[in-house]
Amino acid sequence: MRWDDIGHAVVTGGAGFLGSHLCERLLERGVSVICMDNFLTGSPGNVAHLIGCPEFRVIECDLTQFVHVPGEVDLVLHLASAASPVDYLKLPVETLKVGGLGTLHALGLAREKRARFVLASTSEVYGDPLRHPQREDYWGNVNPVGPRSVYDEAKRYAEALTTAYRNSRGVTSGIVRIFNTYGPRIRPYDGRAVPTFIRQALAGEPITVAGDGSQTRSICYVDDTVSGILALALSDLPGPVNIGNPHEVTVLELAETIRELAGSRSMITFVERPVDDPSMRCPDTTLARERLGWEPAVPTEDGLRRTIAWFTAELAGGDRVGTSVP
Repeated sequence: MRWDDIGHAVVTGGAGFLGSHLCERLLERGVSVICMDNFLTGSPGNVAHLIGCPEFRVIECDLTQFVHVPGEVDLVLHLASAASPVDYLKLPVETLKVGGLGTLHALGLAREKRARFVLASTSEVYGDPLRHPQREDYWGNVNPVGPRSVYDEAKRYAEALTTAYRNSRGVTSGIVRIFNTYGPRIRPYDGRAVPTFIRQALAGEPITVAGDGSQTRSICYVDDTVSGILALALSDLPGPVNIGNPHEVTVLELAETIRELAGSRSMITFVERPVDDPSMRCPDTTLARERLGWEPAVPTEDGLRRTIAWFTAELAGGDRVGTSVP
């Protein structure tokens, strides 16, 4: 598939943090975009700057119900899901439903339109990994009845469903496993490390590090994640393919870096680690590099500076960034 082959795209969860950046990039490439969202965790504000573009349309709908899109569709990017612990722990059944029924309906749309389908899966399918770094052939170490299982298992099921539709229904599909994306428009009360640390640092509040902070994460700037997803979309690779930054840092190092970049004097305090919090996260991106020609281009500190600058500008503009909870 080439860009010339993509005239019309559907992005489910298109008003979310990552989905809105995908809509933006597709429009920049001249693609007509339908953004589907029920705004349960996404926000109309994320795509407000795109309203008025003749090639952009928002459909408010619940993907767990039957959906229909008139006209041609060449690409379906399925991102609809609660994605942060704050959200999926509050919306456990909804998270499972969108991973199951929502994925089923998105796949049905792709099949009807003969469109390429890309599932936004997650590094959380690896659970608390016993193999490091994580490669796509690793099956994971997931607690199926733990509090995080509503998200982990929803995505694992979505991967199985996508594979079944590819093998038995002829849907051309790809699976991308996304690692810890951050950047502008991420919600400050998202619950994940980067927005939490930035919000606390800018407010002069204590920066709360879970456990002793020795657990690791590999964070990827949103522009790089979008490029990786679209590289998979344009390929015929079924995946799964890891898209993330193999530069690994401890959570404590991340907190200290953000404090320094924000020019903050916040203290770092330690709080109890959540149940089943992964002890390590680092993608093996060999497959993406060799088959897609993709690797992250934005250094971690540069990405963090851009994100801190966005948070700062939002606060300076009078928006109550810190209160934008779902």
